[in-house]
Amino acid sequence: MPSLRKKFMIPAIVIIAVITYGTLGYMIIEGWNFIDSLFMTVITLTTVGYSEIHEMDRAGRVFSIILILSGVGAMFYALSVGAKILLEGEIRDILGRKRLNKKIENLRNHYIVCGYGRMGSIICKELMQSKSPFVVVESSSELLSTIDADILSLQGDATQDSILKQAGIEKAKGLISVLASDASNLYVVLSARGLNPDLRIVARASEEGAEQKLIRAGADSVVSPYYIGGLRIAHTLIKPAVVDFIEFATRSENLELQMEEVKVKDDSHILDHSLDDCGIRKELGVIIVAIKRDSGNMEFNPTTTCVIRQGDTLVVMGETRQLKELKKLIGA
Repeated sequence: MPSLRKKFMIPAIVIIAVITYGTLGYMIIEGWNFIDSLFMTVITLTTVGYSEIHEMDRAGRVFSIILILSGVGAMFYALSVGAKILLEGEIRDILGRKRLNKKIENLRNHYIVCGYGRMGSIICKELMQSKSPFVVVESSSELLSTIDADILSLQGDATQDSILKQAGIEKAKGLISVLASDASNLYVVLSARGLNPDLRIVARASEEGAEQKLIRAGADSVVSPYYIGGLRIAHTLIKPAVVDFIEFATRSENLELQMEEVKVKDDSHILDHSLDDCGIRKELGVIIVAIKRDSGNMEFNPTTTCVIRQGDTLVVMGETRQLKELKKLIGA
């Protein structure tokens, strides 16, 4: 917006300068009052063609000729520059919106982040680190102006069905609602669940008691930043080594060690085989932290005799290279 004001400044200064020059000229040369001089200047510069207000002497006529030759050209130049800036800006905005809508329409299995506050910006950073496709929905134009140009974003109220549809909720994989109030997050969850029953929804809860309401509304998981923050502070004091290890293992920019979840495909060759038979630990050296069964049950620290079933998700820890090899091995 400041750059747009700057572009309009020169045409505005030119117009004001020409009108001022003409008005003062008639006041000094002809001795007319301010209103008459201004009126004569305006009808001369706009080439309206009204008759002269008062009879002009030779000096006044010469001044009018100079004003017409110089001022009219300057006025048309300033107006054309201003119109060009407006038209180019509108066309750019229209084309930009079309390109944005096209990109969002082409998204599949993406995430929708509702709210780009302090939590939303951190979530977007993590999604970018994991190269997961996502789109941000934010109602504040000020917050939207701070979003990176590479991030797909929409301005609008995330509680409205039309905005969620514009964000491609029918084709989305998950939705994260981190709006300022629990009531807004509740509306988003209700709308999202109605539009896409298979969507995975994670919502933020601030007030005590809001968690159960959000779950009843359709949220799969609810996160309370204050509760988690309090636990983290307490654990940092009581179990500093554990906290350091978790941070080290879950930090997205850490290339030495990563903790990931890997969904086992239905046609994977490791189905109905034990961990020992699969050779995951022996060949790749990754650590199987847990196995999440299709029923939702979690088996921590599985033994070598534990059998991989259809619909299982492996929670594993290892180097980035090892995890890539694991995904290739199990067909994920």
